[in-house]
Amino acid sequence: MADTMPAIRYARSGDVHVAYQVVGDGPIDIVLVEGFVTNRHVLWEEPSYRRFNERLGSFARVILFDKRGMGLSDRVQAGTLEERMDDVRAVMDAVGSERAALIGESEGGPMSMLFAAAHPERTLALVLAGAEVKEDKTEDWPWGESTREEFEESMATLSERWSEPPSSLRIFVPSRGDDPRLLEWFGRLKVQAASPAAAEVFMRMAHEIDVRSVVPTIRVPTLILHSAGDQICHVENARYLARTIPGARYVELPGADHVMYAELADLALAEIREFLTGVREGPEPDRVLATVLFTDLVGSTERAAELGDRRWRELLEAHHAAVRRELERFGGREIDTAGDGFLAAFDGPARAIRCARAVVDGVSALGLEVRAGVHTGECEVIGDKLAGVAVHVGARVAAGAGAGEVLVSSTVRDLIAGSGIELADRGLHVLKGVEGERRLYAVA
Repeated sequence: MADTMPAIRYARSGDVHVAYQVVGDGPIDIVLVEGFVTNRHVLWEEPSYRRFNERLGSFARVILFDKRGMGLSDRVQAGTLEERMDDVRAVMDAVGSERAALIGESEGGPMSMLFAAAHPERTLALVLAGAEVKEDKTEDWPWGESTREEFEESMATLSERWSEPPSSLRIFVPSRGDDPRLLEWFGRLKVQAASPAAAEVFMRMAHEIDVRSVVPTIRVPTLILHSAGDQICHVENARYLARTIPGARYVELPGADHVMYAELADLALAEIREFLTGVREGPEPDRVLATVLFTDLVGSTERAAELGDRRWRELLEAHHAAVRRELERFGGREIDTAGDGFLAAFDGPARAIRCARAVVDGVSALGLEVRAGVHTGECEVIGDKLAGVAVHVGARVAAGAGAGEVLVSSTVRDLIAGSGIELADRGLHVLKGVEGERRLYAVA
C-alpha cells in the first residue's frame, strides 16, 4: 500500500463537518475512535502510525476521523458522548458502512463502549485499546488519571504548557520517549489539533466521563488490549472491563506504551486480526525489497557560512519542505533526515528516479543544488528504519553523483525497462566499503 496520504473527506453530522479518511478496502469495516489529540494531516506524517493503519487496511476498510472541535473537523465545542456518537454514525453513513468494528483507544474508549451498547445493530465488534473507564481518581475508583485537585492544578498552567516540548511523551510512548523526531512531531500534533482553550474544554469533558454503568450492558464481541505498565491509563481499567463485559477476551500486553502503533504494533495487530477474522497475522517481515533514494545538498557548508545561521536555517527548512512535497507526490516514505540529506524508500525504482529528478529541479528554484542516488535491494527492517548492504550501496551511489545529478545502480537500470527513463553509462565505480566494482548510470 502506498504511503500517499488518503484523501480528506467530510461527513455532515447535523451542522458539524467531520473530517475523515479511508484506508484499505477489505471486507470488514473498522472505525478507529482515537484518543485526545488528532489531526488527520499531522498523524499521517508519523511512519509508525501510518504503517499501523495500513496493516489494518490490509484486511479491513479502516475509517479514521477527527472528533468535532479537533484537527480538521469543525472547531466547535467538544460535544457530549451522544453528539460524538452521532458523528461516528455520520461518518459510517458517508462511506456506506452499515456495521463496523469499533476500536476505542484511550479517551475514545468510553464513547466506543456507549456506541456498542446503544447501537449493537451497527457494531460488528468492539476492541478497547488502552481504554479509560473513568479519569477522575476517587475513593471508589483509585485507578483514574488524577484527582479533582490535581486536574485543576494542571488546567491552571495548560495554556503556558501547550506549545512547549511534550515531556509527557516519555510516559505516553516510553519505548520511544527520547526520540527527538517523535517529540517534534507530537508537539506539532498538539498545536495543530486544538488551541489551548479548546483542549481545556475537551479535557474537562473527558475528566467528567464515567461509563461504569454502561459497561455491563455491552453485548457485542469484545477484545480488550492493555499494556501492563501503562502510565496514562492504569491497567486496572482494563481488568475491570474484562471482568464486567460479558464474554470479553482480555490480552494484557508487555511494556508500558499507551498507544498500539509503536512497540506493541505486531502484538496488537495479530490479536485484532485474529479476533475480527479468525486468521492471526504474523509479525512484520524483518527483510523487504525496497528502492532507496538518497539526496544530499551540494556545498552546504560554504552556503551556510555565506548566509549566516538564521538565513541558512530558513533556506534549509524550505529545502526540507520541497523534498517532502515531492516524496508525497511520488509515494515515497521518508526514512531518515540527517542534516541536509534525506533517505526515502519506494516500492518501485521508476517512481524513485522521477522523485529524485523533481527534487533536483524543485530545490534549484531555491538556489540550491543536490545530488541523488537510487538503488534497489533487500533491506533489513528495524522499526521505522531500513538498514543493510542495500542502504549502504544507495548512500555510496549518491556520494558519487555530481551537483544536480541523479545516479542509479545497474540493479535499478535492469528494473525500469519500459519506463521511458533514459540513462547514460557512467562506467564502473569502486564504492567505499562495498566489495567489488559497480556500474553506475546517470539519469538523462
